[in-house]
Amino acid sequence: MSAWISMISDTEADADLQDALKLARTPHGTVDNVMRVHSHRPNTLRAHVALYRAALHDDANQLPEWLQETISSYVSMLNDCPYSLANHWANARHLIGDDVKADRVEQALKKDTPEAVFDGKELALLNYAKKLTVSPGAMHVDDVETLKNAGLDDGEILEANQIIGYFNYVNRLLNGLGVTTEGDTVGYYASSTTDE
Repeated sequence: MSAWISMISDTEADADLQDALKLARTPHGTVDNVMRVHSHRPNTLRAHVALYRAALHDDANQLPEWLQETISSYVSMLNDCPYSLANHWANARHLIGDDVKADRVEQALKKDTPEAVFDGKELALLNYAKKLTVSPGAMHVDDVETLKNAGLDDGEILEANQIIGYFNYVNRLLNGLGVTTEGDTVGYYASSTTDE
């Protein structure tokens, strides 16, 4: 476990924290540092788990999972958040399922040139993600109209908005408390496959 504040271990946790930690357990039975850093305040741990699961990995989402993870990764790049980027780019790469394509996408996002590999709805969403991340006060109705004109419906726009908002929150949580991946299994899908 690694952060600039202490994180309470399972063995030191009281009943309230133990209850909250149950919600945060990964498929392999551990609690990642992104969640454990809340251990001094189980109420924020519970809220974070609920928000994360509603924004990503929800069966009701309509945007392709690889795109959800790519948007997550781009926001994390823009915010210079190594923790989220390590985890969510590993997920995006897995879901893209083509190393050559994934390498091209990664390079384009790192260079802040998503237009080099994306167009249409996907490019519109990445452009929206960038503006909402770096210039939130400059957002305008035209930004949403651009998404609609690219073929996205209101539900898909809301999904993207929540993913972007969540990653702007969590990137600041992680960077502000110095949370690292030390001791974590990086990537949701990598950890899931180790259990099978």
